[in-house]
Amino acid sequence: MPQQEYIVVRGARENNLKNVSLQIPKRKITVFTGVSGSGKSSLVFDTVSAEAQRLLNETYTAFIRNRLPKYSRPDADTIENLSTAIVIDQKRLGGNSRSTVGTITDIYSMLRLLYSRAGTPFVGYSHVFSFNDPNGMCLECQGLGKKVELDVDKIFDKSKSLNEGAILFPIFSVGSWYLKTYTLSGLFDNDKKLADYSEQEWEMLLYGKGRKIKLPSKGGPIQSDYEGVVPKFNRLYIQRDNNELSESTQGKVNRFITVVQCPVCKGARLSQDSLSCTIHGYNIAECASMEISELLKVIKDIVNPVAATIVSSLSERLQHLIDMGLDYLSLDRETTTLSGGESQRIKMVRQLGSSLTDMMYIFDEPSIGLHPRDIHRLNRLLRKLCDKGNTLLVVEHDRDVIQMADHIVDVGPRAGTRGGEIVFEGTVEELYRAPTLTGRYINRQAPMKETFRMPQGHMTIAGANAHNLKNVTIDIPVGVLTVVTGVAGSGKSSLIHHAFVPQYPEAVVIDQSAISTSIRSNPATYTGIMDDIRTMFARANKKSASLFSFNSKGACPDCQGLGFIYTDLAFMEGIKTACETCEGRRFRDEVLKYTLNGKSITDVLDMTVREALDFFDKKEICQRLQALDDVGLHYLTLGQPSSTLSGGECQRVKLADELQQEGKLYVMDEPTTGLHMSDVDHLLGIINRIVDSGSTVIVIEHNLDVIKQADWIIDLGPEGGHKGGEIVFEGTPRQLIHTNSSLTGKYVRENAM
Repeated sequence: MPQQEYIVVRGARENNLKNVSLQIPKRKITVFTGVSGSGKSSLVFDTVSAEAQRLLNETYTAFIRNRLPKYSRPDADTIENLSTAIVIDQKRLGGNSRSTVGTITDIYSMLRLLYSRAGTPFVGYSHVFSFNDPNGMCLECQGLGKKVELDVDKIFDKSKSLNEGAILFPIFSVGSWYLKTYTLSGLFDNDKKLADYSEQEWEMLLYGKGRKIKLPSKGGPIQSDYEGVVPKFNRLYIQRDNNELSESTQGKVNRFITVVQCPVCKGARLSQDSLSCTIHGYNIAECASMEISELLKVIKDIVNPVAATIVSSLSERLQHLIDMGLDYLSLDRETTTLSGGESQRIKMVRQLGSSLTDMMYIFDEPSIGLHPRDIHRLNRLLRKLCDKGNTLLVVEHDRDVIQMADHIVDVGPRAGTRGGEIVFEGTVEELYRAPTLTGRYINRQAPMKETFRMPQGHMTIAGANAHNLKNVTIDIPVGVLTVVTGVAGSGKSSLIHHAFVPQYPEAVVIDQSAISTSIRSNPATYTGIMDDIRTMFARANKKSASLFSFNSKGACPDCQGLGFIYTDLAFMEGIKTACETCEGRRFRDEVLKYTLNGKSITDVLDMTVREALDFFDKKEICQRLQALDDVGLHYLTLGQPSSTLSGGECQRVKLADELQQEGKLYVMDEPTTGLHMSDVDHLLGIINRIVDSGSTVIVIEHNLDVIKQADWIIDLGPEGGHKGGEIVFEGTPRQLIHTNSSLTGKYVRENAM
């Protein structure tokens, strides 16, 4: 038996790591655990992964290196025995409307090859089935399957006449030249309400052309070609490059346009020639629109010997998607619509077909967005990757993923400055006996709720049909904690985000989207305490408050308060370097001379939430800081850029901001994302406090500890995609465990024993 090899890390000091040294077994699955902010990511991503990718980049020529992302040497003494790293994180795949599940996984490329070999009639080689190729795309919509059009209902106010300003787009305002091309054309009664127009008048106003009209001017009548409002708007705005329009004009245009299905290809994206080629009666667009589970059945029925090899490879790739719990997706699903969890699982599928071995795969909470039923599928795929001879490093909080590890590294003991140490290394069995937070909670079963709040009324959703919902009508109780459950793709988000929230716009949605798009945003500015801090510094030093703002007078003149200099290298990747003038502190030197209780403004922004709580005594500041501490973000620094926060951290910052309010309606989307098992109890305490204060809370969640503490459960399913979209169960957690038709009920029942 070959001797076990290890990745060796000595003296790691990135971020909060305290001179950490450890050995990570190669060709095994190592799971890194610990509370949020303990240092797991600093160790795995900022140390091991960063060094592996830096060393790989150094093998290329300078010409190529200049086009690759830049990785600085991690703060560590030595890191040895690294393999090439492939990071599979939660960043959404993004892309654009031409990027789909099929194109990103290369499955659509294989499908194109299949149709070029086995489709009838033969219409050409694989490129004619590509909607991104001029030979295959529908020319009407340029392969997008949809067209941008003027929304006629939005641009006209039919209760007005032309003279009264019936055309609402600004350039057609009363007195404008553009409006005069209609009012002076002699084709319309300018005082007649648009609602009273005949069909011919309406058609002329909208689409009329081919008429010669005379428009008066100082130099005499000008002969012109008449152009209806729709073709004029299309020519001026829709058919032009957006980059030619100012940002404000684009904003105005966006209010009056709509996206509609292409009238020629009916959303199929391809030319009519390409769509005429079929296999077993299906064209390639029809196959791409099928759910993965249905498509697999169609592919397996193809017995043409010419296509045998392609059918085998296609079937294997599609089965991988199904094994990852993505059977409800279709190949034509745009990647921009995928969640972070879906994006991560698709990245995994792309690696499963690889023949490379002895790689190092690094995963960032791969269980996010997965129902307990699908965690077992995930574990099987992780094991499959490992068994091919690869090393897997997994940052994870889920019990079921932790329990399948070969080796566990627990980082802690707490977060921020109280973390950054290795508190345990060993097997799962050894972790059960370890005195760490993870060791104490790994075997702990949360209790089943026994008493339930009584509803103070109901909010009704009637006949919901968004996405895969099947005419769902349901009452959501008021004044209680409702948890919406179901496997991925069952219709949870469709029910709450696309049916409930539009009907109840007063709902405060606390999701995982970024808390700000500004690179200058941080927890202090988002929560509003930065204004109070600046005021306190100003009073203590008898100076203007704007001097203590890195967005105003106090900003470093060289970096304008950013703390870094961005160098655009044209065709090469831009580089961010710490500002040499302020050394990343963002302020002028003179500002740092002024103090508050012995601390400069940068000292304060470098404080963690908990340190700031001890430092400040002003009630308004402490209340907001306490809210951040309550949601488990005590380790964040006040000046940490918002762009560096995870989805779960963003959601908890929003939650902290809302804790000051009472008597509201809240919607939370998987709030346990990124939370350690010990912090889930803490979160539940906060949610219960919100409900007890008179609010209604609706939570979309997979976490069994949260489900067991609900007052009311709405379970969707029974499966995902077209097999979902129905209400499988409504009731209390106690009633759920006695329901055999619910997959969620099965796992809650097992967890309750």
